This record gives sequence, C-alpha cells and structure tokens, in this order.
Amino acid sequence: MFENLVAQEAGKQIAADIKNGVFPASVLYSGSSCCGKLTAALETARVLSCTAGNGHWQCDCPSCVQHRSLVSPSVMLMGSGECFLEISAAALAFSNAVRSAAPYLSAVRYLFIRSVRKLTLRFNPILLNGDDRLSKAASLLEQINENLEYLDFPRELPSPDKVSDICGKLRDLCSGLESGFLYDSLPVSQIRNMEEWARVKSDEGKKTVIIENADRMQGSARNALLKILEEPPEDCVFILITEKRSAVLQTILSRVRTYTFSERQPSSQTDVIRRVFHNEYFGGTINEYLMTFLPVAPDLVSAQADSFLKAAVSGRVIDIDQLSRDCGKFDPRIEFDIFLERLAFRLRPLFRTPAGCEASAQYLDSIRECHDNVMLYNQNPAAALEKLFRDTIRINSMNGGVMKSCADM
Repeated sequence: MFENLVAQEAGKQIAADIKNGVFPASVLYSGSSCCGKLTAALETARVLSCTAGNGHWQCDCPSCVQHRSLVSPSVMLMGSGECFLEISAAALAFSNAVRSAAPYLSAVRYLFIRSVRKLTLRFNPILLNGDDRLSKAASLLEQINENLEYLDFPRELPSPDKVSDICGKLRDLCSGLESGFLYDSLPVSQIRNMEEWARVKSDEGKKTVIIENADRMQGSARNALLKILEEPPEDCVFILITEKRSAVLQTILSRVRTYTFSERQPSSQTDVIRRVFHNEYFGGTINEYLMTFLPVAPDLVSAQADSFLKAAVSGRVIDIDQLSRDCGKFDPRIEFDIFLERLAFRLRPLFRTPAGCEASAQYLDSIRECHDNVMLYNQNPAAALEKLFRDTIRINSMNGGVMKSCADM
C-alpha cells in the first residue's frame, strides 16, 4: 500500500487511516510542488477500490489493474495541472529502459502511460459536457489515445526506435492539449457535471473525485463544491490537492481533513529522481530536474522578461513577436508563468516608497490580467504581452517613472 510514494511520511498516515477505517469522505492533501500529492491521491483511489482488500501495488484484482493504468471509471480527475514536464521526463526514462532492456522496464512503462493519462483524464466527456473545448480538443485526444495503444499493457512493445518516436509524438500532442485547452481555473460547469456523476451509485465500489490545485477555482465553482461537501454523495470520496492551503475557502477547509505533505529533504529528492526517473547523475531537486525538460531554459525566459521590462520603462520599442519566438512561443504555458513571475519578482524595489507601492499594486493587477487572458481565455501570449507592454509604459508614466528602479536591478 502506497509503495510508489517515495520518501513521504504522509502516505503512512493515510494508509493507517484507511486500514483502521477512519479515512474521511472529504480530505485535503496540502504541500509544496513535487512532494507526491497527486500520486498519493491516485493511490488512495486505488486502495479504496481494491476488491481484494489488500491494497498492494501489484494486486491483480480487476479494479487495481484498471487503476494502475489510470483507466478506472470510478475516478474523476479535475483541475489544472502542469503535466508536460513529467511526461517529458517519463518519456526519456521509458525510451532509455526499452533500449537497454532494463529490469525496471515495466515500472517506467507504467510511469509514462500514467503521466499521459494524468492529463487526458481531465478531458473526461462527463466533465466537459456542454463545453465546446471538448469538440475542439477531440482530434488531439484521439491522436493521443491511438498512439498510447501501441505502448499500453498487455501489448508487446514495438522496437526501441518506434517507442522513442511514439513517445516524442505523445509529448508534442500532450503539450498542445495542455497549452491550448486545459483550464487554469476550474469552472463551475465542471463542478456541476461532476456532482451528477458522483451522485449516481456505482456497482464497482467507491468513486473518487480528485481536484488538483483546488485553490484555483472561480467563486461560483467554490460555492458549488462547498454545497457538495455539505451533503456528500454516498460511496464517493473527495480528495482536494493544493500547494496553498491558505488560499482555499475557509468554509471548505472546515469540511475536510488536511493531510500535510512535507517538502522532501535534498537527499530524498535525489533518491526520487534515481528511483522514479532512473537518472543516476542529477544532483538537484525534483523541480529543478523537471525544469531541464523545458524547450527554453528558465534563465533564458527570465532574461527575456528583464529585457521586456527595461524596454518599457525606458521608452524603447520592442518586437513582442520576436520575444515570443525566443521563448518558444511560451509552449508549454509554464514558460509564460516563468516570464510573468520574473516580472513580479522585479517589483521588489518598489516596496520602499508609497509611490512605488502604488505602482506595484497597479502592475500586479496588469500581470494577473495578462495571465488570465492567456490561461483562462486562451488569448495568444504575444497579444497579451502587447497589452502588458502598453500597461507597463502607462503605469510607469502615471507614477513619475518610479518603475525605472526595477529595470536597474
């Protein structure tokens, strides 16, 4: 039970509560990024549905077989997520294992298949009923599923070159699906669709609803979720996941039990990289390792953000289209987050004066608007940055050029 959750004490507490029959119907898994929260949530769903009753990872009951490949009809995965980097890292580990006929091939095969389905599960037709995003994303989803069939159990794997080729195609398809169609903030329509599904009694044991980044919900969605938690459906478990517990609605927190996931020690993170991704040489954190799979390195994206800000406050014209190309057109969208986070970071000198604080507040509002235009409304990043560039010039001018100190850091 929870054998695939490496170096995380919270898993032991969850396993003990399940074994003792005191695991509640609504819980919150809270902790920093890359600490195993989603892995634990999916494992919780598997253990709760195990028809053999032992919960072992290698259990061959029909329910566990489906859960291992993330094709169980009793799980609903919702919310935003940054899947591309894990998919890329898992693709490399899987391709290398196939070429070397590694003894851990089966494990990394599951790792890659599950990394892809952690994304595609969020496009469940039940969740997106009435949403035109489903029809627009249908072609990508179909291509992903077709390619994944060649790699899925129990099918015999193709040649190493073919496996590498399929992994590359899947990585690119998943990048397009995540960047183009995944909501950054969970809409109320998905909560309502989920509720209908959750209230239909299942003949296959417990249902589990997993909501990743539960702090990123529209107000109407938070209220709708609160109503479900107040009157939860029978035989349905709700697992909310967050990196920011303080951002979750207090009335929701009062209806869930929190399991806190600690940040792994550096040595434990190195061990996770070695055991999960089978990289024996990388010495940094899990997040740093995953960031190595970005098409454009974070340092280069941050440098472009610095140039953007400096040009705006000095009155120089900048080619936003070229900047976007230099940042790989911000695909995957995590590159765009890195860019905007760098702009927000550069505002630190403004906090020293009242005028600077006012300019900072105005600019943070513009950054949030730019983020939402891309992540929520699917605006082209270059177009969103064109407006942010104009906003930067305007806010700096309105506040007496105070933002020049940011560009001079």
